[in-house]
Amino acid sequence: MGNKTFEIVSFAILIEAIITYFNQFFIQENFCWQMLFSIALGIVIAVAYNLDLPAHFNLNSQIPYVGCVLTGVLLSRGSNYGASR
Repeated sequence: MGNKTFEIVSFAILIEAIITYFNQFFIQENFCWQMLFSIALGIVIAVAYNLDLPAHFNLNSQIPYVGCVLTGVLLSRGSNYGASR
């Protein structure tokens, strides 16, 4: 898979994650602590280890830590929070 294809797929997954989380918390008003914990943990890990996927693709934000926060949201998608429900 080409580098540009990987970039597009990564951002598509990221946008899907943000929409899913927004829908869960604000539209359905269904609080899921496992989902919230996975988001928080993903962001903390990304910030702590300076993991910044957009910067990896030479997409640098003017706002500090935005890339790390977005990467943390992407990392949170790897959790299996739905298995215990």
